[in-house]
Parts: sequence; structure tokens; C-alpha cells
Amino acid sequence: MLLYKLWRSFIKEILLLKRDIGGIVIIFVMPLLLIVTITLIQDSTFKNLEGSKIPIIFIDQDKSEVSKNIKAELENSKTFQLLTNFNEKSAQNAVFSGDYQMAIVIPENLTKDLNSNIDSKVQTIVSSFGLEGDSAKVKTAAPKTKEIHLYFDPATNAGFKNSVMNSVNKMVFEIENKKIYKAFQDQLGTTENLDENKNLISFKEITPKKGEMDVMPNSVQHNVPAWTLFAIFFIVVPLSINLVKEKSQGTSVRARISPTPYFVHILGKTFTYLIICIIQFLLMVAVGIYLFPYMDLPAFDVSGKMFQLVIVTLFAGLAAIGFGVLLGTIADTQEQSAPFGATSVVVLAAIGGIWVPVFLMPEFMQTVAKFSPMNWGLNAYYDIILRNSGIGGIAKELAFLLLFYIATVTISIFYERKLQNI
Repeated sequence: MLLYKLWRSFIKEILLLKRDIGGIVIIFVMPLLLIVTITLIQDSTFKNLEGSKIPIIFIDQDKSEVSKNIKAELENSKTFQLLTNFNEKSAQNAVFSGDYQMAIVIPENLTKDLNSNIDSKVQTIVSSFGLEGDSAKVKTAAPKTKEIHLYFDPATNAGFKNSVMNSVNKMVFEIENKKIYKAFQDQLGTTENLDENKNLISFKEITPKKGEMDVMPNSVQHNVPAWTLFAIFFIVVPLSINLVKEKSQGTSVRARISPTPYFVHILGKTFTYLIICIIQFLLMVAVGIYLFPYMDLPAFDVSGKMFQLVIVTLFAGLAAIGFGVLLGTIADTQEQSAPFGATSVVVLAAIGGIWVPVFLMPEFMQTVAKFSPMNWGLNAYYDIILRNSGIGGIAKELAFLLLFYIATVTISIFYERKLQNI
């Protein structure tokens, strides 16, 4: 009997939705438009966060060993893309006008003067030990200090400038170090390999082996789950409106005097809107998989993750339904429920990392974000997509979403009972 009542409640919700074409459009069409628009807008920003190469101007007036080594190091880096079709004057104008962030100018005779300086110093050191140096080498005056010119856009931040200067300084130091080893070998006449290319201390980057993925999402990996959550929580608006309509049309009065408990009506709404949440999720995933590649965007990869993603969607749907039921139970008119529902969803989305990813927010806002149920759902999606987590890895977020649903529905039931006793 209880199942039959639950079934009839489900049918009632479907009939209510069929009469609300505008609500159906809001639920399904608006999120699809948002996900496409926002992903296209944010794609370039996410590419910069992922470390796309910065175009810089490189001018080689030395055209010898040192400058070639510096150029090779910069080209092999994951940071810079070198542009070489400039002279120093045009490079200065291009950088100072903001067309490029920086230019590097290697001076003439850098390699020649560096070699002369090293040979002179090594000859002096060898002679001070009473050893006879290479007679063919003549001691010359030390050359003047060579300047590598670095032009920066005035808008460039100090951290970037220091990073570049330290990198160039490190490259020149390593080149000079190798040349000093070589000069001593020549002076002492030894053929022993000093293994100058091997550093005593090195750095090893350690990343999660599981899935071999960075924890930084790209534009698609962020926006598909983010706007799925926004769509799911936006069902608060039609759900709360339907509850208010039931009050104004007398449906809720008939429900109160019927032998069917109020929680059965809530369960009917829960099952109905959970189906809607799953449909929303599948539509969003379809856009990520099939449409985005045609728009020069990364495809959304769900291989081996679909079950976990559906589970998160169900729990996020429960949280959204609980919030909608609470709002519809407390509100007395559609003028109260609709604006407040839409505004509250937008606020929860903003602080939960839907509009702007949480890792780009100030530290204070990152703390505030932890109180948004959308952030719980987004973190669960991130764990699955980026870290290949299983259900156990997202258990905390799922528990928060479920508790949110239980808390809001419980408050709604007690509030409804209070109204009956008045």
C-alpha cells in the first residue's frame, strides 16, 4: 500500500512538471547554454594555469657557445616560447608597449670574453702554486663585465621578473662552472673525467601515480561538474514553487487529511527530481564528450568513472531536493520562494567554486567555500575525475550531502507538523 501511495505521489509530480514548460526549460536548457558559454570564456585562463608557454623575445648577438646553451635551455623549458625575428630596438618597443612580457638580449662576444676571463684566472691560480701553465697562453687584462639585457613589460609582477633573472643567472653560472673545470684540465694536462655535468643535488618531482594526472583541472574538467551541480541545485526553484502552489490550490490540505504521511509526499518529490538530476548530468556529460571537441576544447573523459560520478550526482541531487523542500515548506507565496531560491543557489554557487574555482579564491573565501553543499559535490567530482578516487575516497563529501538532505527534510517535516497543530 505504501508503495502504491509513493507511486501516485510520483505521478502527481510528473503531471505538475508537464504543466510547467518554463520550469522544464530552466532545468534543462539554461545549464547547457551556461556550460558551453562559460567553458569557452574560461578555456584560455585555465590553459595559462596549466602552464602554457609564454612568448618572449630572444636576441642573440653572441651567436656562440654560451648564447646557444642559454637558448637551448630556454627552448627546453616548459615556460617560454622564443621569438627571434627582432632587433634590440624593436624588441624594447614591443615589450614596453605591452605586446610581450619580456625580451632577453645576449651581448656580443659573450663567449669569447668569458673564455678569456676564465683562462686568465686559471693561469693566475696555477702559477700561484708554482706550476708551469700553458706557455702558449698569454695573460691578458680582464674584460669588462658583460651585461645580458632583460626588458620587462612595466605591468609584469616582481615575482615573474625575479624568477626569470634567477633562471638566466643559474644558466650562466652552470656554463661558467663547466668552462672552469675544462680550463683546469687543459692547464694541468689531465684527461681524467671530472664528471662536471653531474650535480650533487637534484630535484625530483613526485606526483600521484594513480591516473598520472595533475590535481589542477582544465576548463572542461572544472565546468562540466561545476555546471552540473548548478543545474542540479537550480531545481530548488521549480520544486519550491510547486510546493507553494500545492498550498494555494488546496492540495496540501487534502494531503494533510489523507492517511498518507507527509514524508511519503516528500519521497515522491525526491524520486521524481532525482530522475531529473540524472538526466541533467547525462546531458552535461554528453556535451563534454561529444560537443566540446568540435569547439577546440578538451574532451571530457569519463572512462572507468561513470558509476562513481552517478553516485555523486544522486547525493548532490538529494541535497538540492532537501533544500528545495525546505524552502517550499517555509515560503507562503511564489513571490517569496522563486526569488529567494534563485538568489540562494547563485550565492551557494559563487562561494562553492562554481563560478570561480576555489583554488583561485582568497584564503578567507576558500574557508567559506567549505560550508557550501555545492563545494562538497564539486570536491567529490574532482576526486573522481582528477585523482581517480573510488567511493571510499569521497565518503566524507557524500556523508555531508546526505546529512544536509536529512537535516533539511527533517526541519520541513517538523515545520509542517507545527502548521497542522496551529
